[in-house]
Amino acid sequence: MTKNITDFSTLTFDCYGTLIDWESGIWDSYQMLIAANGRNDITRQIALEAHAELESAQQAATPDMIYPQLLAHVHKQFAARFFMKSDDAFDRGFGAAIPHWPAFPDTADALRVLKQHFKLVILSNVNRGGIAASARWLGVEFDAIYTAEDIGSYKPNPRNFKFMLARLQADFGVEPGDILHTAQSLYHDHVPATPFELAKAWIDRQGLQDSENWGATAKVESRPEVDFVFPTLAAMAKAVMAKKLH
Repeated sequence: MTKNITDFSTLTFDCYGTLIDWESGIWDSYQMLIAANGRNDITRQIALEAHAELESAQQAATPDMIYPQLLAHVHKQFAARFFMKSDDAFDRGFGAAIPHWPAFPDTADALRVLKQHFKLVILSNVNRGGIAASARWLGVEFDAIYTAEDIGSYKPNPRNFKFMLARLQADFGVEPGDILHTAQSLYHDHVPATPFELAKAWIDRQGLQDSENWGATAKVESRPEVDFVFPTLAAMAKAVMAKKLH
């Protein structure tokens, strides 16, 4: 039976890509390397696609490495892939840039609306320090935050969803049927959430319904079924308010 968007008690979010504009943050953070090497041929799309491949491989290879260190490794690999010179300072700086990644313009307003009707939870691949730094952009207090640093693996590993579901049940009495998992990434979130039979809201910020611009997110071979699709978080909040008014 298809549920209405207001039938859930809890929204679980991916943060980076859904609430925080990580693609702009990543692209901006590569600028020092690109400029220092005088490379005018590396476009945003080229950079983000390479980053997606390198980051996914590094996360699988070193699941217990915290995210800023992992980003430093990816930066070094990125430089090598494009025959650019980097150094430890450039690599570490890239890993330390998370606090400077901006929120999407609609994030804070939309979260304040959603907070009135749901518990809000984050399941993120970023470390605890990164989330704490980004929280200043989000405008609300989350009921729970679970990170790759807490879990010891990165999404799309199913361990991350198992961890979140166990904690939500133990700490809040929230069952899987109470949850609407809300995320931009098909690869990191909607594909691994599917076996757990979670309802899913796709925030399609990349416009993948109408294009193949995967950006910094690894591609999936087949798109999973989702229950709701919105182009922005603001559109989702508007849909919630419309249902609440009727």
